[in-house]
Amino acid sequence: TGFDSDNSSGDFSEANHKVPEMLDRDPHQSNRTGKQNGETEIQENGIKRHRTSLPAPMFSRSDFSVWSILKKCIGLELSKITMPIVFNEPLSFLQRITEYMEHIYLINKACSHADPLERMQAVAAFAVSAVASQWERTGKPFNPLLGETYELTREDLGFRFISEQVSHHPPISAFYSEGLNKDFIFHGSIYPKLKFWGKSIEAEPRGTITLELLKHNEAYTWTNPTCCVHNVIIGKLWLEQYGTVEIVNHSTGDKCVLNFKPCGLFGKELHRVEGYIQDKYRKKLCVIYGKWTECLWCTDPTTYETYKKNEKRGGEQKKKLVSEDDMKSENDEADDMPEIQDTVQFIPGSKLLWRINCRPPNSSQMYNFTSFAVSLNELEKGMEGILAPTDCRLRPDIRNMENGNMDVASKEKERLEEKQRAARKERAKDEVEWHTRWFHQGTNPYTGTPDWLYSGGYFDRNFSDCPDIY
Repeated sequence: TGFDSDNSSGDFSEANHKVPEMLDRDPHQSNRTGKQNGETEIQENGIKRHRTSLPAPMFSRSDFSVWSILKKCIGLELSKITMPIVFNEPLSFLQRITEYMEHIYLINKACSHADPLERMQAVAAFAVSAVASQWERTGKPFNPLLGETYELTREDLGFRFISEQVSHHPPISAFYSEGLNKDFIFHGSIYPKLKFWGKSIEAEPRGTITLELLKHNEAYTWTNPTCCVHNVIIGKLWLEQYGTVEIVNHSTGDKCVLNFKPCGLFGKELHRVEGYIQDKYRKKLCVIYGKWTECLWCTDPTTYETYKKNEKRGGEQKKKLVSEDDMKSENDEADDMPEIQDTVQFIPGSKLLWRINCRPPNSSQMYNFTSFAVSLNELEKGMEGILAPTDCRLRPDIRNMENGNMDVASKEKERLEEKQRAARKERAKDEVEWHTRWFHQGTNPYTGTPDWLYSGGYFDRNFSDCPDIY
């Protein structure tokens, strides 16, 4: 695109409800580029510098009752329920999916390894890192409109990404990403089934995620864990991931089984991930452990079992908070690691696979966005003439919410939803079927299950037949 990725990159209405005052913005955390919104500063190394804060801080949700909306929805599918915009975050779900790419260095690491075990370790770390950005992200992304798209090209990170909302009922988002060096392809379709269970909202993942390492002629597939937001009625919202994730290497037969543990009665297992990598003969090759909110380590099975036995016997093993010095001794890339104190019980001799990035100091006033997420909806001068007219950055409701215009955002959201309903009725009247533009229904070549596959052609930039959805 010529634009760097990050820079790119029913019965309730805020229009009839007074929105409480905005939180104070940290005066030291304004856009550090020194440019007005929509412009980009070029660093000395030629790489574009992306914005470090949103145009306006988030609104307080304290005066709004989730219960008044959800009490009629217990046990129902939430994708058809209209939620107040104040509970949203100013990103489309298509942009939320793009956050999978925040830790793309793990894909690059997998591509560089000659050993298939080390490649699987890097892929496992990437699968865990893909959900890490959801930590403390209790705002709901906007439901994409049918035909909505999002593209992101990051020359500095070496990838480009395109996604499309291919179905509205059920809501299905398809995505495709490729390395600019033609070293990998990452694609899949996501269908999150949302349910409200009285005190929590659960998002059960549907759809297959596929990563192809072209140099090694390998393909890996997996499905994300279940995500649950607790205390939606009263108390502080908090989020957990749980369930079993199986990553299969379809070329070697190796498999990584990761158990995202539920919190438990006393919270002892909160955020914990444990699992192992086994070969095609089911021999355990290594054990993986850590927290999806912090870091991930691996060690050999014998060391792990010995450590656990000593722990059960009341041995003198103590919980060790891993310092930055420990990182340097365990991993060559320690210099790039953020200064976060881990709470994972470290097993001596373990190898660090992944560690979460630091968030901006003012993240709590920006919907708990990571630095990567802050830049996703950035709209540079001149991009309107290059982007597809269906791109999320051009959605007026998301743009107005990001700018702090909540009443306008709510009215625009209602207008867009009504326009979508009217278009659907018109198609039904004329017996015209909806045709997706950039993806088509097919079969995943590795799992044999139904999937949405990229049709190609997006980056040729022929957008003449794109639908008018905004």
